[in-house]
Amino acid sequence: MSTKFSVPLIVFFLLVGMSALFTGTTHGQDEGRQVVRLAYVEWSSEIASTNLVRAVLQEEMGYQCEIIPMAADEMWEAVATGEVDAMVAAWLPGTHGHFYEEYKDQIEDLGPNLEGTRTGLVIPQVTPGRQTGRTGLQNVPYMNISSITELPEHADRVRGRIIGIDPEAGIMRQTREAIEVYGLDGFELISGSEISMAAELANAIRRLEWIVVTGWIPHWKFARWNLKFLEDPEGVFGGREEIHTITRQGLRDDMPEVYEFLNNFYWTAADMEQLMLWIEEQQGVYPADQARRWIRHHRDKVEAWLP
Repeated sequence: MSTKFSVPLIVFFLLVGMSALFTGTTHGQDEGRQVVRLAYVEWSSEIASTNLVRAVLQEEMGYQCEIIPMAADEMWEAVATGEVDAMVAAWLPGTHGHFYEEYKDQIEDLGPNLEGTRTGLVIPQVTPGRQTGRTGLQNVPYMNISSITELPEHADRVRGRIIGIDPEAGIMRQTREAIEVYGLDGFELISGSEISMAAELANAIRRLEWIVVTGWIPHWKFARWNLKFLEDPEGVFGGREEIHTITRQGLRDDMPEVYEFLNNFYWTAADMEQLMLWIEEQQGVYPADQARRWIRHHRDKVEAWLP
């Protein structure tokens, strides 16, 4: 059976097909432009900040946002090569300083989004008993040392171990340097994750065992336990640091609203610790829900970030 179409009908079908073609192409380009890709390291601080930034981009600005966990070295390389658009997880000038020196000509530094951070070696300051009823005095903390220089005297008590995190993290590089500078030749730096480090710390505190871990603030563990940084007289871990926002080159031209928001994004350690605690209370499940909760409680601050 043969089918015949009139010329006007053929023209109609051609126009519909061309319209669908161009509409589909434009829609695809818009979708590609709208997806913002953020890299982060799986530290509780960066889980909090990156999920918050994603929530603002999606809930307040209408962008799609993909967040990608990486090791610290991979994160810096991903921003430098344009594999991702940005990160809000650069600890400078010390912890990630060597990454900055390597990639500084390939990225754009928007400056600090949080100030007053610190890294170093941390020990419990937990006491073995409760306050005495009559005097109100507390027992002496079961780990009664103050400086990294004292660790060689107590190597057996800490089993010659320093409990660390991701082997490529800046704080691990600093700790390896501290082992050399302070003559901790018999010590082993244990690589792992933030989760495994916190679990080791919790177990040691519960058993009143000696332990040394890599630590940084802001971090929820300082709110949960009484901890302290060991003195670092040689300055291996540096002083106070900042967390910076780093973007790929060209983001300002490609996504000016996203760039402006990231440039405006700034909060305090207390802000971050509140979100970190909310996430930790939920065992780290669905941090995006807690980020949206934080937004609801801090409308004025969020409004100030928006373009």
